[in-house]
Amino acid sequence: MFSNYLIGLREGLEASLVVCILIAYLVKTDRRDAIRPIWIGISVAVLIAMGFGCALEFGSQELTFEAQEALGGSLSVVAVGLVTWMVFWMRRTARHLKSELHGRLDAALAMGTGALVATAFLAVGREGLETALFVWASVHAASDGTPRPLIGVALGLATAVFLGWLFYRGALKINLAKFFTWTGGMLVVVAAGVLAYGFHDLQEADWIPGLTHLAFDISDTIPPDSWYGTLLKGVFNFQPDPTVLQVTVWLLYLIPTLTLFFAPVGFASGKGKVKTPDEQGSRPSKAPQA
Repeated sequence: MFSNYLIGLREGLEASLVVCILIAYLVKTDRRDAIRPIWIGISVAVLIAMGFGCALEFGSQELTFEAQEALGGSLSVVAVGLVTWMVFWMRRTARHLKSELHGRLDAALAMGTGALVATAFLAVGREGLETALFVWASVHAASDGTPRPLIGVALGLATAVFLGWLFYRGALKINLAKFFTWTGGMLVVVAAGVLAYGFHDLQEADWIPGLTHLAFDISDTIPPDSWYGTLLKGVFNFQPDPTVLQVTVWLLYLIPTLTLFFAPVGFASGKGKVKTPDEQGSRPSKAPQA
């Protein structure tokens, strides 16, 4: 349940901040007449995201078992890819998100109502679709026949909306760069579990061999129906009897992704290298006087 709460909180807060920045900018610039098109675009984005999630859930129920597992596994891999891209993108742009949105909004204001609707729709819609897909994949991986995963997502989204409102009212101040960095790191851990379970689904669908090749089986030590087994399942998507492929995929994704994620920004592109005095623009030393 915690992992799904984290997804709802992280993704919901990102969307809430986008909404707050757009609305606050229009109020500050005395363009309240443009607020209605912004809400229209946001509402359309939310409805499409909810419709996409419902289509995934109810559409998959009509499939055969093998087709359900193949769909679940494939979409889990896609969802992890999108979420991984998103957390890296937000880590790089968190400090500049406000100015970037202001620039887009200025351009939309100059173009008219349709552009405002499109700006709000695109700003929120991308996150909405990504969230719907990742939530579906995570719930599919962690579901044990109870509504707890969905309750966790709903509580996370409700918390995000409340925090967004506090941000808008100026009652709460958080270092967003650090917040998105640490929640992004935790989300990578959740994504690793979703990815491993996705490959298990592909094995169940007989797309990938090795379903009977278990890496270990500690079901007697950590029963899946125990409170601690349920806790590990809810937080890390832990499985007491994973296949060799699941463990391999989990390690190959988690270790390099976390290493890159917590590396200094710009390290991979060489921006983190130490500059020479000339590159720093330091003053040349004075020539020794005679």
